[in-house]
Amino acid sequence: MKKQITPYLTFDGNAKQALEFYKELLGAEIIGLQTFGEADYPTPPEANDRVMHAQLKKEDISIMFSDNFPGKSVVVGSNISLTLEPESDEEIENLYNALSKNGKVLNELEDTFWGAKYARVQDSFGIIWELNYQKS
Repeated sequence: MKKQITPYLTFDGNAKQALEFYKELLGAEIIGLQTFGEADYPTPPEANDRVMHAQLKKEDISIMFSDNFPGKSVVVGSNISLTLEPESDEEIENLYNALSKNGKVLNELEDTFWGAKYARVQDSFGIIWELNYQKS
């Protein structure tokens, strides 16, 4: 597994503004910004300009950002998850199974259009984990 747990922040349509704020605050760089409209994923028109995924980086600091999908709510104060980046199918499956035991699966473990195997799970303590094994 990569040696860093990455915080993932979710916003209610203002992720671009948050990215700019934290970019200036930290002197960081925005990388990999993709909107829902740019993704190969079926989205309603009102989601087109929302951030599907972006990353802010400065040296060893990495924070991921996203807007919520229309119709999904964001609870301020609870809009953070932690991302683990396993380095094998076996590792992501073991993490997925352990976290979902007595927890709640929010997104099933599956192959994605961005070339990863991905899942989102809330563990038995209420912590949300994003598992992303980038295969390509």
